[in-house]
Amino acid sequence: MNFQQLRSVRETVRQGFNLTSVAEALHTSQPGVSRQIRELEEELGIELFVRAGKRLTGLTAPGATVLPIVERMLLEADNLRRAGEDFARAGRGTLTIAATHSQARYALPTAVRDFRRSHPDVTLHMHQGSPQQVAQMLLDGSADIGVATEALTQYDELVALPCYRWTHVVITPPGHPLAEGGALTLQSLAAHPLVTYEAGYTGRGHIDEAFARHGLSPQVVLTAMDADVIKTYVELGLGVGIVAAIAYDEDRDRHLTAIDARHLFAANMTRLAVRRGSFLRDYAYAFIETFAAPLGRAVVEQALQSSAGASFDI
Repeated sequence: MNFQQLRSVRETVRQGFNLTSVAEALHTSQPGVSRQIRELEEELGIELFVRAGKRLTGLTAPGATVLPIVERMLLEADNLRRAGEDFARAGRGTLTIAATHSQARYALPTAVRDFRRSHPDVTLHMHQGSPQQVAQMLLDGSADIGVATEALTQYDELVALPCYRWTHVVITPPGHPLAEGGALTLQSLAAHPLVTYEAGYTGRGHIDEAFARHGLSPQVVLTAMDADVIKTYVELGLGVGIVAAIAYDEDRDRHLTAIDARHLFAANMTRLAVRRGSFLRDYAYAFIETFAAPLGRAVVEQALQSSAGASFDI
């Protein structure tokens, strides 16, 4: 049994049982992947995959039982490598952050700047995606730390820690009727075309829930995952925008007016997640605390040792 055999099994599942894609991902040949899988099956005395001719179509019952063990073995092998690097290359290395656009654009820049000043020998990689993509990057090991508001608490394999709460604001062009000083209500908001986030992004669920609770069906004319896109179309007069409060800057967004909407929509919680059981290098703990001061190393380590399903809040 060797790690290449284990990687071949894991990647076969990740690539939807397409051995051509597996070979490309592992930088080897398709016959080589098939051989690695067959040799492992012979050693274990079981078939891991369902076959239709030469094609693999799914996991057998023994394969479904073995796969989590394979995942754990490869995770621990990666932890071993990271632990060695932590001692051999103290303060040097790479840290990969996965985040949604809103977090990467508005919440993380100050933390990244401060971390770079204190850890100049660490290279940072920033990947952006939907909340589900952020979670998947953590699960498959392509990211060390994930930051998002939605989805991260839905996976038992992840430890999701609360960072900060935030609310929404309504944005309009100057002189818009909603900006004239009257009380902002869901009814007055629903009377105008709306531009806001796509479903599953940046607190959109709380926006929909608020309107639904009051029996209102707002006219959403455009959705985007990027607050900058939303602001652009509000400036063009397409509609009234609803964005995260952190996305509005009075100096930068001089052509827009913001109206506090915290009384209309429930507050949202942004969370930071790491994969359960993963080894975090010293500088990863430093980055986490730089971004969210309450999440010191002791807090994160305690959370990593907690059972799946444990909840954390601030």
